[in-house]
Amino acid sequence: MRTLLAVLVTAPALALAQIQYEGPDREKMLAEGAKKEGEVMLYTSLVPEDLTALGAAFEKKYGVKLKTWRANSEKVLQRALTEARAGRNDADIVETNGPQLESLYREKGLQPLRSPHIKDLMPQARTAHGHWVGTRINMFVQSYNTNLVKKDELPKSYADLTHPRWKGRLGIEAEDEDWFAMIVKELGEEAGLRIFRDIARVNGFSVRKGHTLLAGLVASGEIPFALTTYSHGAEKMKQKGAPVEWFAIAPAIGRANGIGVTRKPPHPRAAALFVDFLL
Repeated sequence: MRTLLAVLVTAPALALAQIQYEGPDREKMLAEGAKKEGEVMLYTSLVPEDLTALGAAFEKKYGVKLKTWRANSEKVLQRALTEARAGRNDADIVETNGPQLESLYREKGLQPLRSPHIKDLMPQARTAHGHWVGTRINMFVQSYNTNLVKKDELPKSYADLTHPRWKGRLGIEAEDEDWFAMIVKELGEEAGLRIFRDIARVNGFSVRKGHTLLAGLVASGEIPFALTTYSHGAEKMKQKGAPVEWFAIAPAIGRANGIGVTRKPPHPRAAALFVDFLL
């Protein structure tokens, strides 16, 4: 019984030491431990086709199953926080928008992240506190339906969207506060707020939740012009033959999306292995 207790007590400490280890045999050690754990649970807002490809490649390489729960970034944060506060440790990793990861860190939902690959990332991908790192950039762009918007009427600035020709034709994603904050900062707070208040007063916005939904509504023609779509979403619609084109009104804004390991992951070695794999 004493030996069993010693094993139970030291196992979490051993796992912690292994996932923070950055020596040359890190991958081998993590892969062996991950295979025993058998799976890793990822909460994410990554698009399904990319998620499927990542999971297949990870399982093929290491024989460890990637289980996922996918929702928008706000719901990912809400579930991760709710479970952490309730003492439930279902998620190993959270991969979502930077602002939500920062909130999760501030609520003590993430542990310090270790990986030998972090040093290879550009400086903007690394956080000062080291609890999550950026893995991809979502570029905010403006997209439009080419059957409903003529190229010569495209706005060259946000102020151009106050023209009455845009009445009832504008769409925007409901929760892009970080995009809006950066735009207003770049334009100057007073001028930026005035411009967007004028747009809303003169022409109004169709407010929708979800960038994939918004891109689809542009493609269908329900919304002729969208202020906040992701470049990859608009590009995919275009490549599928939809009457969609996209561009960026200066200043163009990109948001880091990233990954972090939860404070008490049920599969710690598999979690660390997946982070290394992704980076």
